[in-house]
Amino acid sequence: MANSMAAQLQQDMECEGLLECIHGLKQLDKDCFRAMVESEEPLTIDEVAERVDRERSTAYRSIQRLLQSGFIQKEQINYDQGGYYHVYHPTDPSQIADDMQRMLNDWYAKMGQLIHEFEDKYEQTDADVPAQG
Repeated sequence: MANSMAAQLQQDMECEGLLECIHGLKQLDKDCFRAMVESEEPLTIDEVAERVDRERSTAYRSIQRLLQSGFIQKEQINYDQGGYYHVYHPTDPSQIADDMQRMLNDWYAKMGQLIHEFEDKYEQTDADVPAQG
C-alpha cells in the first residue's frame, strides 16, 4: 500500500509535500499557489491561469481548493463606476503553518484514541488465554 503511513515515513519529503499530504492538493494547486506567492500584487483568476498556462475554468477550480484549504485569501475590488472583481493573495505562511499544526495535533489525538480502542478490543484477558500444561 503506497499511501500507508509506513511508506510515507520512508519517503524523502519536502515541505511542499505537506500541501498534498495534509490538504490533498494537486500539482496544479501547488503551481497556482506558487504563482501567487511569487507575485508582488494580488492576482485575478485570469492572471493566475495565464501564469500556470491553463484554461480559466481549470485555474478557477484550483483556486477554489486553495481557498477552502486556507492557503489563499479572496479580496473584492470595486470599480468606481460600479461593479467589482476579485483578486487572490497567499495567506500569511505562519497562519498556514499554525493551521497545519493544529490539524496534525487533532489527527494525532484521533489516532491515539483509535489505537486505544484497538488495544481494548483485542487485548486478551487472563481468562481468554488457554492454560499451558
